[in-house]
Amino acid sequence: MILGSLAILEFARHGVEITRFNVGQTPVTAYAVPSADGPIVIMAHGFAGSEQMMQGYAMPLARAGYQVYVFEFLGHGRHPAPMSGDVASVDGTTRLLVEQTIEVINALGSGGKPVTLLGHSMATDILVRVAATRPEIGAVVLISAFSQVIDEVTPTNLLLVTGAWEPGLRAFGLEALRMVDPAASEGDVAINGAVIRRAVVAPFSEHVSVLHSRIGRRAVLDWLDQTYARTSDTTILPSGWAILGVLAGLVLLFRRIAKIVPRGHSTPLVLGKKQTALVLLVPALFAPLLAVPLNPGFLPVLVADYLGLHLLIYGGMQLLLLKLWGHPLGRIDWAGFGVLLVWCAVFGFVLDRYAANFWPTNDRPWIIGIMLIGALPYMIADAALTAAGGFLKRFAVRLSFLISLGIAIALDFQGLFFLIMIAPVLVLFYLVFGTMGRDISRRSGPLSSGLALGIVLAWALGVSFPLFQS
Repeated sequence: MILGSLAILEFARHGVEITRFNVGQTPVTAYAVPSADGPIVIMAHGFAGSEQMMQGYAMPLARAGYQVYVFEFLGHGRHPAPMSGDVASVDGTTRLLVEQTIEVINALGSGGKPVTLLGHSMATDILVRVAATRPEIGAVVLISAFSQVIDEVTPTNLLLVTGAWEPGLRAFGLEALRMVDPAASEGDVAINGAVIRRAVVAPFSEHVSVLHSRIGRRAVLDWLDQTYARTSDTTILPSGWAILGVLAGLVLLFRRIAKIVPRGHSTPLVLGKKQTALVLLVPALFAPLLAVPLNPGFLPVLVADYLGLHLLIYGGMQLLLLKLWGHPLGRIDWAGFGVLLVWCAVFGFVLDRYAANFWPTNDRPWIIGIMLIGALPYMIADAALTAAGGFLKRFAVRLSFLISLGIAIALDFQGLFFLIMIAPVLVLFYLVFGTMGRDISRRSGPLSSGLALGIVLAWALGVSFPLFQS
């Protein structure tokens, strides 16, 4: 599965020259075949995204002869400068991102020839605002879009792609289509004078998988070919399934890799029903009650310092209860620790190459270090509680922490709203790294696994969310 998936992903890149450079401080990645003569396509990612997340669209367009450039917004991916301003104000963060996008277009523009803009999620509003003021903008492609700037004439040439499992955004796409033709349905092309518009639904797709929908990507390529009177015979490869295949394969293969670690003498943690309830419910309730009033707010990453404090209190309370009940965690098995950490690094390398940024800029290592203070006790406790028992127990352990974050959001919705976006990251972390960590916990004890996964969790949180300077 790993080899087959890698073959697909590498074939998708075959013949495409990938170069990286900066426009000012903005990192830009160019995708083009040597003979590329098509129009310029400038792409932008969504909130907490990165250049790698747009490869599903960049590669086939580049193979079709388009000159594709993907840039990273302030504070995202490998951009060294943080976002700033008021995120709720059009004159705040939005204005700064519009100005950044215009700077990129000015640097990459093609002497008055049409430039296509393609963006996902947060970027859609930015690109529509830019297109409204730039006469050289040709087609605009918006994936999972929402923008109050879209009306019956702006943008003039617009394709919207939305996942079938995004009901709110799907409804907006249909609404934007019917601004041009009130009788139009999803999939129709609406034309009114110079305005042309289409809304496409990507089946079986949500907010992230829509970036690899074969139907969505084919619709984009056909739309641009029609707009610019071009013909393409490019195959749209199943890159999304290939990414899942290689990453899932690494997780499954690790069960065999873990067997090279000698089995230790650690005793699995066994708790009664009352102790299990206490070790889950007490931290879930008291961690937000203690952490929300203490929210320090000094890290230049949205809600990262609060999350670190919440992890510290939550995990610390669980470890304290286990100690009071006389449940030892054992000793560190450095072989198990090392094998798990190395395999997590392999996983991160593959993730960074094909799916999402996993490498910190120079401004992030100290943030990762601060996150370690909370991530280590939390993951050691998590490893101890999930090493033994079945799926339901593991589900309950992880769910209690997510509920605890939910309580924190309810206590300070305005200040901690962005914790909602961390939940999917944590779920993926549990499914991937938590599964591999359990394989080591059962051989080397929870302390080895917890220490390694604490480092990985701090790293993942430190690189995933945007830098932000208030």
